[in-house]
Amino acid sequence: MRIETEGLVIMERSVGESDRLVTVLTRKEGVVRAFAQKAKNVRSSKLSATQLFGYSRFVIFKGREKYIIDDAQPIEVFFELRRDMERLSLAQYFCELAGALAPQEAEAGDFLRLMLNALHFLCGGTRPGLLLKAVVEMRMLSLAGYMPNLVCCSECGCYEADVMYFLPRSGIVTCKSCLRPTAEPALPLSRGAMTGLRHTVYADFEKLFSFSLSPRGLKELSDAAEQYVFATLQRGFNTLDFYHQMTQPQSGGPEKAPRS
Repeated sequence: MRIETEGLVIMERSVGESDRLVTVLTRKEGVVRAFAQKAKNVRSSKLSATQLFGYSRFVIFKGREKYIIDDAQPIEVFFELRRDMERLSLAQYFCELAGALAPQEAEAGDFLRLMLNALHFLCGGTRPGLLLKAVVEMRMLSLAGYMPNLVCCSECGCYEADVMYFLPRSGIVTCKSCLRPTAEPALPLSRGAMTGLRHTVYADFEKLFSFSLSPRGLKELSDAAEQYVFATLQRGFNTLDFYHQMTQPQSGGPEKAPRS
């Protein structure tokens, strides 16, 4: 079966002296692991097209047991990501998250669009890293079927208060009056952070990255999104740990999830 599709390389591994095994988030087939023969040859068009973060047009042959990349033509390589370790580590986390959440052998255009836009803003440096991280985490979880209920307090229906509480294990919010002591953590969110969290889930894609928060609100939003990832997937990510090492060398960052 011959497949022509656009895709983003989210993982690569050398095989022998000249081949690569790549994981590609494709528009038509979701996450695909495929061999790219002679991809490391200097004169091969596959050289840049199959490297990490390479967004390319692929011609892939699907066999019974494996995929083979017959041709790959680069569209965008996001070279700027490699100039800064903080951006690089965050982009690698996005790729690892996509590998965990995007479907296989199914259409994944929304996942690809989210990743491409996030990498574009990350390269340009026009959005804070914590904002991009929260948007990718919450929207990708929602696309994968884990959309939280953030409309109002789950008990009384209150839509807005000075402080609302997000329960990452349950995926709900509650107001201060309805908050009850439980073993589940309840993360306080200011008005701005609560609005931002709703935006990451419910906003039209064209406006998804178009908001701003104070440093405090951005930190609250980022922590809430990260804890929702941990609670939903029941695992952590090495790439996220590395990102925190780059941005918070003197602190431990949010609570770490158990390794799977």
